[in-house]
Amino acid sequence: MNQSSRLLLPPLSVRGMKKLDRTMFIKQISVPWLEIESCKVGKAMKNLKKYTLKFEKFKSLQTIAPSTNELVAINEERPAISNPLTENNTKKKLILNPLLVISFNSLDENHRIELENLNISKENLHFSELTLTYDNWGAVEVLKSILPEDQDSVTSYSLIGHIAHVNLRSHVLDYKSVIGEVLLDKVKGVKTVVNKIDIIDSKYRNFQMEILCGENNMIVEVRENHCIYTFDFSLVYWNPRLCTEHERIVEMLKEGDILYDVCAGVGPFAIFPAAKKKCTVLANDLNPESFKWLLSNVERNKVSSYVQAYNKDARIFIENDVKNHILLSWQNVKYSESIMHITINLPAMAVTFLQSFVGLFTTEEMYAHVIKNYPIVHVYCFVKGDNPNAQAQKLVEENLGYYLTDNLKEIFLVRNVSTNKNMMRVSFVLNQNVLSGNAIGKCSTNLTEESPFEPSKKKLCAMHIYDFLSLDHWLNSGSLKKTIKTYATVPPVAVEASTANSVEKDGAVANARIAGQDEGFLDESTTA
Repeated sequence: MNQSSRLLLPPLSVRGMKKLDRTMFIKQISVPWLEIESCKVGKAMKNLKKYTLKFEKFKSLQTIAPSTNELVAINEERPAISNPLTENNTKKKLILNPLLVISFNSLDENHRIELENLNISKENLHFSELTLTYDNWGAVEVLKSILPEDQDSVTSYSLIGHIAHVNLRSHVLDYKSVIGEVLLDKVKGVKTVVNKIDIIDSKYRNFQMEILCGENNMIVEVRENHCIYTFDFSLVYWNPRLCTEHERIVEMLKEGDILYDVCAGVGPFAIFPAAKKKCTVLANDLNPESFKWLLSNVERNKVSSYVQAYNKDARIFIENDVKNHILLSWQNVKYSESIMHITINLPAMAVTFLQSFVGLFTTEEMYAHVIKNYPIVHVYCFVKGDNPNAQAQKLVEENLGYYLTDNLKEIFLVRNVSTNKNMMRVSFVLNQNVLSGNAIGKCSTNLTEESPFEPSKKKLCAMHIYDFLSLDHWLNSGSLKKTIKTYATVPPVAVEASTANSVEKDGAVANARIAGQDEGFLDESTTA
C-alpha cells in the first residue's frame, strides 16, 4: 500500500499493538475545503456529495471560525444553535477527500460548471490541517491497522443482543484483549465481547466461551422478524445469520399450515410462523435450557395457542409426537387443506434423523385416510467441495435411503460457512413410498461415484414400480425386502422369474412388471 492510499488510515505506529492505547491514533493530515455561502450550500452539495470527506464522528460541513483555519474532526454532542437572523450571512466550509481532490480541476467538468454558476470557483478552494483521533475510525479500520499485516485480518463478528461474538483464529489470539476493547468501544449497543474457545460438538449445540471485555452477562434479548427472543447465550444455540432463512421458511407457509420443528432451539423457526401465519406448530429441542427459553418466548410473543413445546430426542419426537399429530391431522377435516412442513436445523447431523421417517406409518395407517398433502421436509446440512447442490442431495439420499426425484422441491444455499464449506437446505416431499417404507425408489445407503443420482442397472431393479394386485398382503408379508434384495443382485432379465417365484411362494396373486431399463482472523468454520 503506497503512502497516499494510507493517508486516511490510522498511523502505522499502531501495528502490533496488544494493549489498546487510544492516544497513538492521533494523526494530522492536510485536507482541501471549499468556502461556500450558507444560502448556497444546498445547491452546492448536490455537485459535491461524492467528494466529501467521511469519517466516524465527523462533520464534513462546518461553520468557518473567523479566527482560525483549523478544522475539527470530532462531532460536538450538542447540536449548534441556529440563528435565522445571521444564518444567511455566515460562510461554511465543506471538507473534501484529499485522495479525490488536489485542485479545483479534480472535480468533474459538469460539477465545476454548476459550482461556477453559484460563483464558487478555484478561489474558494483552500487547504488546512485536520486532526484525526481514535474516535474517527470504525472497528474494522482500527483492527485492520493493529493486527498483523501478513495474515488474513478480515474483521467480522456476530451480534446477539448486547453481546459481540467472535471466533478468533490462533494467529490473533495474542490480540484478543485489544480486539475486545475495540469492539466494545466501536459497536453500538455492545456491552460484552466473547470469543468461542471450542467447536460446537456438545450434546446441546452450545460451546465454551471466554469474555474478552465487558460485563459478565449472558442473558440477551434479540429482536428478529418482529419477534422477541430472550435466552442465555452461553447455554443455548443461536445463529443471527439465519434471520433471512427464517423469513424464507415463513414465506413457504400459508395460514392454517402445520409446522413440526424438530430442533427448535429457543424458537426462531417456530414462533415467527405462529405469529405471522397463525400456523399450528409443534416445536422440540433436546436441550432443557433451550426448552425453558422456548416456553418463555412462546409466552412472551403471545403464540401459546398455536405452539406446543417438547423436550425430547429428535428421533423420539419424530417417531411419536410428529407421527401421532400427522395421523390426527389426516383425520381432521379442519386440516384438509393444510400443508405440513418439517424443519430440521441441526446441520452437523440433521440428515441422520431422516431414517426416522422411513416406514413411519403402517400400511393400514396409510390407507385408512384420503391423503391430499404429504409432509414437506426442510433439512439442513453442511457440505464441502465443488457443486454443493449435488453434494447436499447425495447426503440426503444416502441417509434417507431413497432417491429424490419428483419429490425434490428445492436445494438452496443458505450461507457460506467458511472457505469451501456451505450450509445447504434440501426441501423434499415425504411421499407414500418413504412413509410406508415401500421399496419403490430405494437406493443404496452408500452411493457410488459412478452416479449419485442416476442409478446403475442393478439399482434400477430396486427402484422401479411393481403393480401388486394384493398390495396390502405383499407389503405386510415380509417378503418384499427379500425380493428387492434379490432384484439388486440379479440382471434385469431374471427379475420377472424371481418375482413370479416370490409371489407364488407367498401365496399372493401379483402381476409384476418391470418399468424402464458449497478467512480471516475470525474462524467461522464451526458455526451453523
